[in-house]
Amino acid sequence: MLLELKVPDMACAICADKITKAIQAIAPQAEVKADSQTKLVIVNSDQTIESIKAAVIAAGYKVIV
Repeated sequence: MLLELKVPDMACAICADKITKAIQAIAPQAEVKADSQTKLVIVNSDQTIESIKAAVIAAGYKVIV
């Protein structure tokens, strides 16, 4: 499933890397593209949107779907 999440607090490449690692911790096979310029995270995963959002929130970021 392809998901697009807006993460307004993602300010830099370090933030993008932290979000990517948080998602891949719960979905190791996930393809994740986090862009701190656009504040978008694109995820291709078999995980539910709720679990992906929870991982990003647990990493310390607000998520808008």
